[in-house]
Amino acid sequence: MLISMMALAQQFPPKSNTLVTDYTNSLSADEKQQLENKLVAFNDSTSTQVAVVLIKSVGDYDIAQYGTMLIREWGIGQKGKNNGVLILAAIGDRKVTIQTGYGVEGALTDAATQQIIQQDIKPNFKAGNYYAGLDQATDDVIKFTKGEFKADPKAKNRNNREGKGGGSGLIVIIIVIVIIILVSKGGGGGGGQVIGRRGGASPFWWFLAGSMLGGGGRSSGSDWGGFSGGGGGGGFGGFGGGSSGGGGSSGSW
Repeated sequence: MLISMMALAQQFPPKSNTLVTDYTNSLSADEKQQLENKLVAFNDSTSTQVAVVLIKSVGDYDIAQYGTMLIREWGIGQKGKNNGVLILAAIGDRKVTIQTGYGVEGALTDAATQQIIQQDIKPNFKAGNYYAGLDQATDDVIKFTKGEFKADPKAKNRNNREGKGGGSGLIVIIIVIVIIILVSKGGGGGGGQVIGRRGGASPFWWFLAGSMLGGGGRSSGSDWGGFSGGGGGGGFGGFGGGSSGGGGSSGSW
């Protein structure tokens, strides 16, 4: 079994950076983008990852086994939640499977996945309408799984600034207190010291304190950019490391 699993793993395509991956050119660019936008929005709002993968053939392998291994290999779903769903179609074999992670098996049962295959995918794929079949199938997957999980809160730049500013602000407050104490004590000294000859703080130190107060809470704009997938509109941030227990069902058209 181990040798067979290793041989199967070697035939997996590289991990995709999108939720919709078409190796067969069965979907147009616009169709892929429409599906991608829908699934990314669902991922952002619930943390449940629904991946659509179209390949030419699974060869001698059972498509359900291939799908289960692909979920594990790519890590579809969130680690710990295992809330991934894979719709895998082998266009040349005319076979399809819907595989589920452990975390969504209660909401998206084997009976539900078989219903989706028979009612949404099979009739549309028979007619060559791959996009229509996948569009309807993903709609129904979302209906079954919606509400099962809530997405982890995404940190906004504003919140990130507040979080980083807390530690920096404490340091600034300590420095300012030290300066005030030194100013109140007064004392002599030469150039470059904190306290001038007349007991006033050197302008340099006040400028430094003011600069730190003004910029202590500032954070880099790239702190969260990689997580969101870039851009103001967001995007798919990558699979989270989920796994599958082999739930789901398969069929042909």
